[in-house]
Amino acid sequence: MSATPQADLVIVANRLPVDRVTAPDGSVSWRTSPGGLVTALEPVLRANDGAWIGWPGSADEEDVEPFVEDGLQLVPVSLSAQEVEEFYEGFSNGTLWPLYHDVIAKPEFHREWWDSYVAVNERFADRAAEVAAQGATVWVQDYQLQLVPQMLRERRPDLRIGFYLHIPFPPAELFSQLPWRRQILEGLLGADLIGFQLPGAAANFVRLVRSRVGHKTHRDTIYLPDGRPVKATAFPISIDTAGFEELARSEGVVARAAEIREALGNPRTVFLGVDRLDYTKGIHSRLRAYGELVRDGRLDVEDAVFVQVATPSRERVEQYRILRDEIELLVGRVNGDHGRIGRPAISYLHASHPREEMAALYRAADVMVVTPFRDGMNLVAKEYVACRVEGDGALVLSEFAGAAAELRQAWLVNPYDIDGIKAALLDAAAADAKERTRRMRAMRKTVVQHDVARWARDFLSEFNGLPDHHDKTVRRSRAH
Repeated sequence: MSATPQADLVIVANRLPVDRVTAPDGSVSWRTSPGGLVTALEPVLRANDGAWIGWPGSADEEDVEPFVEDGLQLVPVSLSAQEVEEFYEGFSNGTLWPLYHDVIAKPEFHREWWDSYVAVNERFADRAAEVAAQGATVWVQDYQLQLVPQMLRERRPDLRIGFYLHIPFPPAELFSQLPWRRQILEGLLGADLIGFQLPGAAANFVRLVRSRVGHKTHRDTIYLPDGRPVKATAFPISIDTAGFEELARSEGVVARAAEIREALGNPRTVFLGVDRLDYTKGIHSRLRAYGELVRDGRLDVEDAVFVQVATPSRERVEQYRILRDEIELLVGRVNGDHGRIGRPAISYLHASHPREEMAALYRAADVMVVTPFRDGMNLVAKEYVACRVEGDGALVLSEFAGAAAELRQAWLVNPYDIDGIKAALLDAAAADAKERTRRMRAMRKTVVQHDVARWARDFLSEFNGLPDHHDKTVRRSRAH
């Protein structure tokens, strides 16, 4: 199709929800992307007959016309190779990502990166202005597109605009390092509603707007000089709980989980970590803690194994290459010192896996270990809980993951405290069935009640009652 669609609900995200697949004969097809954002928003899009704007994932492509894939209306935005380097790898992931994650790595501030960030945000805003029907709701996603709300408002003041930040929003002391701090704040203020994972992040934003931009605020509302209110509040994101439960109960996944345990030698305890390979995830700390437990004889490789899945991530960025080398060196050292033939202490997989394989791993694992130094939410923790359909299993969870605010019955740890991680791993592994069941049932109740459909419904319904906007999209979203 070549005509630009007109949609009442428009999702604007850095990536399209599909990945291009090129067959050996050169034919091109698309498949649904893995990842929390797509899982979260695809049902909302279908329920509202909406359109999704995003980058297809390869550089220097000629503009691809809007197309329909599996019933989804998709509108591509092209990026040059230089923009991928400066906007995506540079400003988004070399400046904003470390700044917003407690400066775990040092952010870099380059004016060329900023210029590219502005240019790409303008392109996304232009596309959204073309696609949105009169009075439509446009929902902009995440840190790569923080200037789009204001740019879009200038182009289309008739729109209702929402923004959701999927990663943490830092305190003033850290955010103030950013040379373009005011531009980012003003870009976000183009939205009517700004969503964050946690109340503390929303409070950080309101405080910064008051001090850096000078607007009046009251609790979670900011009052712009033209009288337009902007609400900044928390909407903790979640998962398609029912979908994961159904997958976990399927014959294929149950059989695959048994296969995995058999391949690991049927140990008494399978520990599992599943993460993007990222320095915020605390992978090195947890593997070091586990290695020390094996070294000290607190765990035996005949009885226990740690399976770490590290999904490849941003492999062209130097910090990520260094991290991969460090983790692989640690795994090799632990296995070299303590593993036996057919019994490695750590089974390390640097690869992506389909959802079915992830569900099987979640079912196979006795103890899930999620130890980020800082995470907006961490949906892996919720996916594990959703897949524990028998009400068993144990979750060791960083108190610096957003999920810790909801999954209070996990074994909560400070990821900077190696001894604390060691104690939690031992406690979770040694806990009796009654204790595990008590904790897991409470966490399962939380993820069932607060699933992704509720997250999206809560966010969209907040638009109700906003001045001078139509409420058609909100009514429709509530009906589904």
